[in-house]
Amino acid sequence: MVVNQLIIKLKDTIVMEITKDKITEIFCIIDEFCQEYDKEIARMSICEPDGRKHRNRKWTMSPSEIMTILICFHFNTFRNFKHYYLFYVKMHLCDLFPKQLSYNRFVELESRVSVEMMLFLQLFCFGRCTGISFIDSTCIPVCHNKRITRNKVFRGYAERGKSTMGWYFGFKLHLICNERGELLNFMLTKANVDDRNTDVFNRLSNNVFGKLFADKGYISQGLFERLFNDGIEIVTGLKCNMKNRLMPLYDKILLRKRSVIETINDELKNVAQLVHSRHRSVFNFVMNLLSVLAAYSFFEKKPSINIDYCIENVDGQLAVIK
Repeated sequence: MVVNQLIIKLKDTIVMEITKDKITEIFCIIDEFCQEYDKEIARMSICEPDGRKHRNRKWTMSPSEIMTILICFHFNTFRNFKHYYLFYVKMHLCDLFPKQLSYNRFVELESRVSVEMMLFLQLFCFGRCTGISFIDSTCIPVCHNKRITRNKVFRGYAERGKSTMGWYFGFKLHLICNERGELLNFMLTKANVDDRNTDVFNRLSNNVFGKLFADKGYISQGLFERLFNDGIEIVTGLKCNMKNRLMPLYDKILLRKRSVIETINDELKNVAQLVHSRHRSVFNFVMNLLSVLAAYSFFEKKPSINIDYCIENVDGQLAVIK
């Protein structure tokens, strides 16, 4: 019997379930991207004026292997990356990764693949806008509130902010997705940045058109006019102190389906281990965020809703095609 399903039991509890085929599939996609990336870098690189040869020694573990290990970490229930690498990767994935590094060396090289991870996320992991999009933000606390004054890792980077759950110290992740549950774009800001910030929407609204459904925190007349001029109609609910207004039934139904992006936020935090307080470096915090978003794109099941037609962008006009 060929055992393809890897199940690790720790204290009589199943804590991990993933197939080698899935790991191989992710590695092949990333390795093809890294090969093309290296060719482009070699083609666009500038020769040294002195004409001397410089060392360009290959790594013991390739960048594609490092990226694969980082992404696969977010598929299982390991809360600690050190335990994941020492007790799972080094013990049970020796056949897939024969040239393994020590844990300390792996952590040092982790931040060196940040450019490749960011480009891979932008080119291979994001979906396509269909004219129906959802936007929301979620908090990323980096430490407990009692330890804010003692936190040294994110001093000067993170800020205090307030969410529906109360005050926290950290960052805010802005996400936009389509009705299929595919991420379209993201942006990481400090916790005290408003959701309606101009710079945030200029970054998130790239290649987005049609209807954009948001919660009441995005209500702004200036924001509505600016997005409408760009071919985006933002749809929000009404606050209790606002006058009632007519809304198309189709928009009202889709506004109730904002649970799609709320579920994505929940999966990123509770399944992909986005939030924890064990970061010892700002660069590794960013790598954890990028690998979480990349891992989500490989999830087999994503929250989605059934739409019988989409809105296409035709010559700057919104046309409904059944």
